[in-house]
Amino acid sequence: MGIKIGDKLPTATFMHMGENGPEPITSGDLFDGKRVALFAVPGAFTPTCSAKHLPGYVENAEALAAKGIDKIACLSVNDVFVMDAWGREQNVGKGIDMLADGNCDFTATIGLELDGTGFGMGRRSQRYAMIVNDGVVEALHVEDGGEFRVSAADYMLENM
Repeated sequence: MGIKIGDKLPTATFMHMGENGPEPITSGDLFDGKRVALFAVPGAFTPTCSAKHLPGYVENAEALAAKGIDKIACLSVNDVFVMDAWGREQNVGKGIDMLADGNCDFTATIGLELDGTGFGMGRRSQRYAMIVNDGVVEALHVEDGGEFRVSAADYMLENM
């Protein structure tokens, strides 16, 4: 059974790039006392993720903040170095936390894992977006199949 609105997110540790290299960041550090827009992509540098998904959140960061979002985080089942390089290539700056769920632990625990082995991509995350308010899922938008609509930043803004 996957995560749903009203559920508290499980305790997890992600990796992100700190000032001195890769650093762990806990779900508590990310979500406690904050309203966070968390979106996940199947893979860094992949076509839809790079052309539309991440850029939409970069472009709409101020509008999301105006609607009460304290932080934006992008998650993928990639390693921390890939997420950091992708964030730099996409000019996210400090506006979006680029989170690596390298072993797919968090993604599998919340039931949003995607089996990409048929495409040589291994375990991945489904494409989704959620609003997390103090660790509790307030809104959840999971894409069907290969679609990109309900997890987009503009869709989130329209449905807040």
